[in-house]
Amino acid sequence: MFGIDIMVIAIVALAAVAAGAVCYGLLYTSIEADKKTASRVNKVKAAETDQLKMKAARDRVQEMSKRRKSVQDSLKDLEKRQLENARKTVTLKEKLVQAGMSTTTSQFYLFSALLGFVVTVLAFLGGTPIYVTLGLGFAAALGIPRWVVFFLINRRKKKFLEEFPNALDVMVRSIKSGLPLNDALRLIASDGQEPVKGEFLRVVESQQVGFSIPEACGRMTQTIPLSEVNFFAIVIAIQAQAGGNLSEALGNLSRVLRDRKKMKAKVAALSMEAKASAAIIGALPFIVALLVYLTSPYYIMILFTDPRGHLILGCSAVWMSIGMYIMRNMCNFDI
Repeated sequence: MFGIDIMVIAIVALAAVAAGAVCYGLLYTSIEADKKTASRVNKVKAAETDQLKMKAARDRVQEMSKRRKSVQDSLKDLEKRQLENARKTVTLKEKLVQAGMSTTTSQFYLFSALLGFVVTVLAFLGGTPIYVTLGLGFAAALGIPRWVVFFLINRRKKKFLEEFPNALDVMVRSIKSGLPLNDALRLIASDGQEPVKGEFLRVVESQQVGFSIPEACGRMTQTIPLSEVNFFAIVIAIQAQAGGNLSEALGNLSRVLRDRKKMKAKVAALSMEAKASAAIIGALPFIVALLVYLTSPYYIMILFTDPRGHLILGCSAVWMSIGMYIMRNMCNFDI
């Protein structure tokens, strides 16, 4: 009975195998055709996907090329404007605005004339020779007021550089919170610290009279001539032409300005010894002359009474001026 069951199972298995082989033989062509069809379909889909990827890559490359060209055009335009501004002579009115003074040019000239007149009268009453009196009055009328304006311009620039990175950080946080650039500029113009507040207020007022934001920011270099302000105008102009993440660009600019400030402080600290040495060397001849005059006045007065002494003093003054100029350039570094 057991042997009969094994025979039956073997016969059934062989019959199944034979039936499968016959079906495979009959359906082999159809199966291979389906496989080839599926392979072709997959290849076509892969080719279409590759074409889409290649098209997307070409579109990205074209977009980057357009943006790069737009940035290059913007930089060329800005460089052209900078060259024109550099060749342009700064008028007295612009210098007064850069110094933050509300004085008009006529008031400035009137004050200069009054100062020269007062100095001339005081020198005349002091008994100085007439040519020395006129020279002092002329120098006071032309030199002292302009030196004051130059001093105020430099002081205003320093104050602006101290506050400008903070203003950029406020703009970055405002833009990240969702405010547009116009509102960020207005925020600095209303809540900032002088002189940054006044400069951004001019930008806002320029927009109200028809200037675009890049043009208004570019005009800041006329009232506060600093390379840092020029960087800010370039960033705004490029963002307006080519787009991009303005908050990231302004954040990078703020970080660069702070690094420049740190570098300037480090260079000033490292060059302080050389500046002190230069100051001591420059003051040494005057100190020695004063000490000799206090101890032996008749010994040194011949330099002031004899014509040969005048020649020696003149030559010494020229050489001292050249030496001080060289030492000053050796101790000063542009960053």
